Amino acid sequence: MTMKIKSGQHLMLVGDSVTDMGRIRSPQGTPSEGFAEQLGHGYPRAVCGLLNACYPERLIRVTNTGDSGNNIRALKERWERDVLAHRPDWVGLMIGINDVWRQFDSPHKPFNHVPPEEYESTLRELVARTLPQLSGGMVLMTPFFLEPNRNDPMRRRVDEYGEIVRRTAREYGTLLADTQVAFDRILAHRYSGMIAWDRVHPNLIGATVLARVLLEALDFDYAHRPAGEK
Repeated sequence: MTMKIKSGQHLMLVGDSVTDMGRIRSPQGTPSEGFAEQLGHGYPRAVCGLLNACYPERLIRVTNTGDSGNNIRALKERWERDVLAHRPDWVGLMIGINDVWRQFDSPHKPFNHVPPEEYESTLRELVARTLPQLSGGMVLMTPFFLEPNRNDPMRRRVDEYGEIVRRTAREYGTLLADTQVAFDRILAHRYSGMIAWDRVHPNLIGATVLARVLLEALDFDYAHRPAGEK
């Protein structure tokens, strides 16, 4: 098994607050990157750490362009400026929780709701527009909700949007990181409050789960050793 990201390639992680997680923005508006707080305290930082620790011979650039509060509608508006303009080789995309959440915490504001049909058409548009410009590829990450009761109304709705991501990944041949499945494994043993206080914004445990499922989609090998090393 060979990890898909090659030396010298650029992995950009984009999404909402779950990706943003307090990243430090540069005055020039370039993507956040670095080996400390610049990447925020979420899964992008964990991804960068694991790639550099386990593949030290590969010079892989990891950047974070998450933007707190984004739904897929807002993401589309900044896609050219914040993603394509920086010519990444790989894009990891996770978006959707705000598209769903606003339907539940702000039911009186339908103008902030993104229905499934719009979510799917916009996601497909972004993928179709982006794939031809990447030398590597895309990893589509499902949205998640840390609620073990699958009959919970918001959990059911998030699962519906997650299925849209799975279907889009199949149709366009992108990689898939099923974050909800990964979290469900943890929720079988741990209370959701141990992973995310609001069932959405993950702590260190949750960030590690997200980093792990993303890297697994890229065939990351925790036991990797550089060529010639014993």
